[in-house]
Amino acid sequence: MSFSVNYTEKFVEDLKKHKKSGQKQLLSKVERFVTECLENPRIGTGKPEQLKHRKVETWSREINKQHRLVYEIESDDILFLSAWGHYDDK
Repeated sequence: MSFSVNYTEKFVEDLKKHKKSGQKQLLSKVERFVTECLENPRIGTGKPEQLKHRKVETWSREINKQHRLVYEIESDDILFLSAWGHYDDK
């Protein structure tokens, strides 16, 4: 299945934060997760976990202990929501 990909402003800002932090390994991990999501967003590395109690099918992958990649899957669209913090952390 082929997915179309979109990114929220928050996701783009989160990538900038990772870049500014100087932790290139985290950025490359996020890039790898995004690529994996294009193949199959429900399985792969980063311990994919479906988040409960969401209107749209929402998944999370562990970037590290502090940060999660969070994205929604709707039909053949993937929307990347965030890559900084833990789920809905502010």
